[in-house]
Amino acid sequence: MTHFFAYADLTWPEVASLPRDQPLIIPLGEGYPLDRLSDALGKPPQIGLLPPDLYGWQGSSLPVADPLLVALLKNLLDSLWEDGFTRVFTLTPPGLSLGLGSEQIRLPSNLLYSIQPPESGLSKVTLAGQRVILIPIGHTEQHAFHLPLSTDTLIIDAISQRTAAKIPERAITLPVMPYGVSTHRSSFAGTLNCGGRAFEDFWLGVIDTLALRGFQMVYLLSGHGGNCSFLTNIVKYAGERHPSMFCVTAWLYLSGPKGTDALEKYHHSCRGGMGHACELETSLLIYLKPEFVHMERVVDEVDFITTPSYYMDWVEGGTLVAYPPWEDDSATGAYGAGSLATAENGRIWLEAAIAEKAAHVDEIIEQVQRRTQRRKERRTG
Repeated sequence: MTHFFAYADLTWPEVASLPRDQPLIIPLGEGYPLDRLSDALGKPPQIGLLPPDLYGWQGSSLPVADPLLVALLKNLLDSLWEDGFTRVFTLTPPGLSLGLGSEQIRLPSNLLYSIQPPESGLSKVTLAGQRVILIPIGHTEQHAFHLPLSTDTLIIDAISQRTAAKIPERAITLPVMPYGVSTHRSSFAGTLNCGGRAFEDFWLGVIDTLALRGFQMVYLLSGHGGNCSFLTNIVKYAGERHPSMFCVTAWLYLSGPKGTDALEKYHHSCRGGMGHACELETSLLIYLKPEFVHMERVVDEVDFITTPSYYMDWVEGGTLVAYPPWEDDSATGAYGAGSLATAENGRIWLEAAIAEKAAHVDEIIEQVQRRTQRRKERRTG
């Protein structure tokens, strides 16, 4: 019998130790018959399931043009090929032709994600300018020896879900997207990469679909720093394409005044202690998913090559922007002091992040209301 395991629950050394003929699957949607998947692959001893992409293909709730989706998927599959894996596939519903050849397996699925259609009450509320669509975007990438590849996805999904639950009359959330951009992909095993241009084109396609359906307010939430510069580009393109839509993003979370105050008040590490797989991310994950945290494996790495205008920390990075090889500064994939993490700080920082995002939602709604009023006045004045 085939054993199925969740790829994103692993740490990067565990991925590095997998046999390179290990079958790895990227599903579009959920609910596939795993016994039939096992049969299609010749009943191997085990199959690794990567996190599902829950929208983007024709027939899903938020489709984009096929070339946009295919470019994204090819980059993800190529990430696995580059790591030496020889059996990597996309699992799709039947009838979906993406031109992926032998890398595509088609099986029926009984649980595809569905967003409510435009005529629903939900969309009417959104059209009335009452709700902001939160789109959490995480990533599947290395997080040192002690955190899983899913760290960024788990954290931003929790922030988005709990923000929407806190202010349900003003915000709704889409399911988290578990893939982003990592230009340091080859440094440590297990890290995937959508590719910057494919990532931008895919999300512009999603925004196009939302705009066609009349949604007005979109907040792209990133749990992964590598996404952020590309999300800034997406917001700029979206503003030009859809003047009636207000589409925004922000640098990760806990990056505004109140968020940084919370970090400053409770952190134990010095500068460099909260960069990646660090005191902050480890604290959040200890609080959210302690079963995925291996504190006995933590290695603190705070010896980033620092100059006055270039250094590593959560928000403060100096005025210079660069991207040298990670291996220059980290032997384990960590930038920070994960050993100083606590569940209590994770709780405090999660609540602060939710409060920050809820305040952003209020600002987005205010922006739309005031801009709508100004445009109306200028038309009638």
